[in-house]
Amino acid sequence: MKRFVHFFLLMLIPGVFSAKTEAQVVMTSDSIVMSASYKNEVYYKMQDGIIKVSLRDQWDIAFRTRVMSSSIITNDGTNVILYTYPNSDTTGWATLDTTGISTWTPMYNDPSDWENGAFSRNQKGHPDYGWGRYNDATHDIVGDSLFVIQLRNGSFKKLWIQRKHSSGDTWYFKYANLDGTDEVSMTKDLTGLQTTDFYGLNMETDLWVGYQPFANRWDILFTKYKGINSGQLYTVTGVLSNDSVKVNRFHPVSLDYENWSAAPWDSTRSPIGYDWKVFNSGTSTYDIVDSLVYFVKARSGSVYKLYFTRFDGSATGVVVFEKGKIPGVGINDMQFGKDAINVYPNPANERINLYFNEPLEGSATITLNDITGKTIFRNTVIKGTAEFSIAAGNYRPGLYFVSVSTAAGTKIKKVLISR
Repeated sequence: MKRFVHFFLLMLIPGVFSAKTEAQVVMTSDSIVMSASYKNEVYYKMQDGIIKVSLRDQWDIAFRTRVMSSSIITNDGTNVILYTYPNSDTTGWATLDTTGISTWTPMYNDPSDWENGAFSRNQKGHPDYGWGRYNDATHDIVGDSLFVIQLRNGSFKKLWIQRKHSSGDTWYFKYANLDGTDEVSMTKDLTGLQTTDFYGLNMETDLWVGYQPFANRWDILFTKYKGINSGQLYTVTGVLSNDSVKVNRFHPVSLDYENWSAAPWDSTRSPIGYDWKVFNSGTSTYDIVDSLVYFVKARSGSVYKLYFTRFDGSATGVVVFEKGKIPGVGINDMQFGKDAINVYPNPANERINLYFNEPLEGSATITLNDITGKTIFRNTVIKGTAEFSIAAGNYRPGLYFVSVSTAAGTKIKKVLISR
C-alpha cells in the first residue's frame, strides 16, 4: 500500500514523469513541393496535409478581408517594393515624381504580424494607421499618404489608398503610371469574401486574385517572404502561421522530446520561420539544424510535433518533415473558443454569413433570435458544414442573436442588421 501511495504522490508533483508521453507520438513523414525557384506557395493543414498550392507570382498587393482590419500587404517574396512618397500628402497626386527614390526607405510586411502590412509600417497607433487616419464621425479610415510601388515586373506605379468604408468592408483607391497615364480607380467590396484572410490584386492586369484557401482550412504556409536575418531584411524561404495557430520552438533538444507545454505559445506570423535550415557553402546544399523540434497548436486545438529532415533548395523547392499528433490534446470537435464562429458582415444587410474555424464534426442547429428572444429563423446543418448563410433582407434593422448548438454546447454571436 505504501508503494502505491508514494507513486500516487509522485504523480501529483509537477514535472515528475513529464516524459510520460514519450514514444506515444506516432511520427509520419510528409513533404511539400514549392517547385523550381519556389514559384508555388503551399497551404498546409496539420491534420490533413496540403490544402492548396497557389502560384506565388500572381498578385502585387492584397487587402485583409476583416471588417475591423486596416492591413494591406505587398507580395514581398517577389519583386514588389513599396515606398511612402516623402514630398507631399495626397494633394501632391498630380505632381508626384520619384526624384531621390534611391534614398527613400522601402517598406515591407512585418515578418511577425499579419495585421502590420507594408502600407501600415509608418503607423503611430490609433487613429493613425500608416496609410490613413480613422475618422470618428464616419468610422472610416481616410487615406492621407501617397505611395510609389515597384510591381513584380519591375515597373513603377503611384498609388493612393483613399478610404476604407469599415462597416461595409469596402476599399476605395486608385493607381496610375508615374506620369499619370493609365489611371485606374478601384472600389472593392470584400463582403462575402471573408472566408479567406486576404484578397489580392494584380496591378498589371487590374484583376482581383483569390489566391488563398478558406482561412479556417489551413494552419501553416510554405512560401517566400521578407524576414530578418542578422538584423537585416532578406527574402527568405520558410513557414508562416495562420494567425489562429500557435507554435512552440525547442532547441537544442533530442528529436524524441515531447514536453510541448514547457514554454509559452508563440502566436506571431513566423515562429517557425526560415532558420531551421542553413546553407552549406562547401556542398552548395542546405543542412537541417540539429536538435530542433516544433510543436504546432492547430486551428482545431490539437497539438502536433514537427521537425524538418530535408530541404532541397530552389532547384525543386522540396521540403521533407516529420509530424505527429500529441495524444489526448485538443478534442477534434467543434471548439467553442472565442473565434470558433465568425459572423460577417457585421453589421449585416442582405445576408448573415457564418464561418466555422473547423468543419462541424456533427450536426448543428442554427437559430436567429430577435432582441425579445423570439426565434425568427431555425435550421439544422449536417456534419462537415464549414459555412452557412441566412437571408436577412426581410428582417427589420436592429440587434439579433445567432445561436449555433452542437453536442459540445451552444455558441451565441450578436449581429446588427442595418439598411
